[in-house]
Amino acid sequence: MLSQQDNEILTRVGPGTPMGALLRRYWTPALLSSELPAPGCDPVRVRLLGENLVAFRDGTGTVGLIQENCPHRGASLYFGRNEDCGLRCAYHGWQFDTAGNCVDMPSEPATSSFKERVKARAYPVHESGGIAWTYMGPADTMTPFRDFGTDSLPQEHHLAAKLQCYCNWVQTMEGNVDTAHISWLHSWNGAADIPDDGSDKPGYPSNRMTWKFWLHDRAPRLEVEDTWYGFRYAGLRTTPNGHTNVRITEYVAPYSTIIAAIPYNTRHLMVVPIDDDNCWRYTFDTTIPANPQGHGGAPLFDYGPFETPFTRRVGGITPRNYLAEADYHIDREVQRTTTFSGVADFVSQDLMVTESMGPIYDRSQEHLGTIDKAIIRMRNQLVRSAKKLAADDTPPPALAGDFRSIRGADKILEDGQDWRVLGTDADPAVQEAEAAIRQPAAGD
Repeated sequence: MLSQQDNEILTRVGPGTPMGALLRRYWTPALLSSELPAPGCDPVRVRLLGENLVAFRDGTGTVGLIQENCPHRGASLYFGRNEDCGLRCAYHGWQFDTAGNCVDMPSEPATSSFKERVKARAYPVHESGGIAWTYMGPADTMTPFRDFGTDSLPQEHHLAAKLQCYCNWVQTMEGNVDTAHISWLHSWNGAADIPDDGSDKPGYPSNRMTWKFWLHDRAPRLEVEDTWYGFRYAGLRTTPNGHTNVRITEYVAPYSTIIAAIPYNTRHLMVVPIDDDNCWRYTFDTTIPANPQGHGGAPLFDYGPFETPFTRRVGGITPRNYLAEADYHIDREVQRTTTFSGVADFVSQDLMVTESMGPIYDRSQEHLGTIDKAIIRMRNQLVRSAKKLAADDTPPPALAGDFRSIRGADKILEDGQDWRVLGTDADPAVQEAEAAIRQPAAGD
């Protein structure tokens, strides 16, 4: 369990809170670039870390992120006019550029210098990989943009999406670092009858066979290893043929995970707090896929009876069709006969359990087991970092480094093989795939 005091530190993200101060030291997704599709387009409301902001793309294509309330009399700048070099308040015509400078104050005398003394709170923006990122911390501690690989990713390979979750961000994050729940929440009866296709042996199994592994061994052994960016952990399961399947998931401080996939994965799942009670679940690609069909030509997303795949390969804002007020469309007959949860949509199964805990779960009431090692590690790292920053301004972890070499992975281990090499630069599967990406296509 977590003390109530530490639970407060962990979950509260607004201005002036310890965790809010920690998260503001990192470059954070503010919105999708596609939400501001063209220069001079309509502004967009953004609520981020408990602050109400407005994003706009000026006439030159530059994105601004400024406070929602006009510094004059507090009218919402969301209703302002996006004109040439900035957003003009609809109340008295004051105009602010992307840096928050007041560039025009037409309601004041032409000789007045008042506009030079008025500034809207504004945050720097960096567009990368289909996302407009922002830095909300002190200006003198701003670090260079954390490039997960998106800065060099060609625009045709940008694939970013976001989905709103109606609960505290930590509840969503905890599901991302919980490998045990896939053997229960996401299971279906038919997985037991999947025929052995010959891939239950050392090496890479087919995606369908992994469903069988999850159902066959529903109490995985966890091993967690600290890293400079957070930690990586292995979920070890015994396969029907007696081999060891390992699923390796990466946690990158403070709010990113790379989920296990065959043979490895670089796609980030990043949970960004809207405020204490709500969050966005962002996903984005960081590399060019070497083999869109997956290992051995098997479809990547052949996941049984569910309505939607595990990883959504569609950009933009994902609509919520399964909501708490409709009980996530749970079908009790399906729950009795077909799937463990009775909810058809895969991601909504996760949302059902994390949102059902309430907006902010009281972790002083819980009882953790051996399957919760990664969750405990993540909480401890976050709370410790927030306390150190508050106590003596100790810089948070993972502000800089080579984030492009962080990968999740999934494999059946060879005899004596150490899972720790999987997904690293030393992994032959990674080397083979990166060589294929670098190989020019025929005729180029």
